[in-house]
Amino acid sequence: MLVIENLNYTSRATILFQRFSVIFTDILFIYAVRECCRCVNGKRAAKDALEKPTFILAVLLLWNFGLLIVDHIHFQYNGFLFGLMLLSVARLCQKRYLEGALLFAVLLHFKHIYIYVAPAYGIYLLRSYCFTTNNADGSLKWRSFSVLHVTLLGLIVCLVSALSLGPFIVLGQLHQVISRLFPFKRGLCHAYWAPNFWALYNAMDKALTIFGLKCNFLDPTKIPKASMTGGLVQEFQHTVLPCVTPLATLICTFISILPSVFCLWFKPQGPRGFLQCLVLCALSSFMFGWHVHEKAILLAILPLSLLSVQRVKDAGIYLLLTTIGHFSLFPLLFTPPELPIKILLMLLFTVYSFSSLNSLFRRERPLLNWLETIYLIQLVPLEIFCEIIFPLTPWKRHFPFVPLLLTSVYCALGVTYAWLKLYVSVLTERISVRQKAE
Repeated sequence: MLVIENLNYTSRATILFQRFSVIFTDILFIYAVRECCRCVNGKRAAKDALEKPTFILAVLLLWNFGLLIVDHIHFQYNGFLFGLMLLSVARLCQKRYLEGALLFAVLLHFKHIYIYVAPAYGIYLLRSYCFTTNNADGSLKWRSFSVLHVTLLGLIVCLVSALSLGPFIVLGQLHQVISRLFPFKRGLCHAYWAPNFWALYNAMDKALTIFGLKCNFLDPTKIPKASMTGGLVQEFQHTVLPCVTPLATLICTFISILPSVFCLWFKPQGPRGFLQCLVLCALSSFMFGWHVHEKAILLAILPLSLLSVQRVKDAGIYLLLTTIGHFSLFPLLFTPPELPIKILLMLLFTVYSFSSLNSLFRRERPLLNWLETIYLIQLVPLEIFCEIIFPLTPWKRHFPFVPLLLTSVYCALGVTYAWLKLYVSVLTERISVRQKAE
């Protein structure tokens, strides 16, 4: 299976191994979904079993469109990794803190992208496990700090790190691991811009460059050709706006997650507050991180599913973010035979998401306002233009990146809106003294 002969190498044994190993490891994801469903508040009455929050949550997780195409068509092992994450979330919700910490430590060493949500885990474990009791009003009792609990958490982290990185340290190869985990020379954005703040930043730089050339403010000979839209994974320089460094993205990410971390510490809501912080950390890192891949949006979508079946506000944000995030994954499947597959799969999941959550919250206000509805409807003409109309025009030869640019920028506007809306919802939410005490 590993004997590679040339660039056109193919192996049926490799394909079978990859496909069946993905299916087999999804067992962990299924088990994690089952455990998460046990943690959902089931007070909302439903005559039909298909309308119960636990059933809806199970479908939203198990048949998630983004995870399905990333793992079983684009091909990766994200289901197994998200299974570890959801299982660790379930264990923390069940107050099995050491198990949750162990699972997350293992997950982090499997794939370092989960460092995005590490602040949520760290603060929640410190607030809920290292400090053993609160005051009657829910505020922290500083004298309840447990050295034993901190030591146990430290031992878990050190043990997992030693097993994972120990062989590389012994062989003197740790620097090679770190250089591959954080490849800063790949550039600010992926070959296809993830729909985040930097996509809008790049688009603005392109627009200002075109305007500058039209008005003779810029010298055409000093402007690199297709530096950001050449489809290459590399470093590039902005023409008009200041160039962005890895340190700048780190600072932006750190500042953007601070409010959610402060809310988790000063406005404790138990597992619900932890999930809110986790989603905001994932979304903030997606918005401002360095060289973010578009599939990283799933890191926010999947845990947000747990909140969507509990409160109408979260359900609306979930529908908005899920629809936009899943649509932004379309460029991963770019061959003509995959076009009807991805459209039909997304339609099935989106229709179910809207119908099930609308049914669950039928007695409450609408999940989306008119502006959000119009925005989502505009995804249809955007897809028709990118997939059907544009390939028939002469622009395709000279501007092949236009469909990706339009998809990225339009989705970036929606993701930014959903991120801000979730933040406003969390920051303005009032917590009663009784809730704090609980």
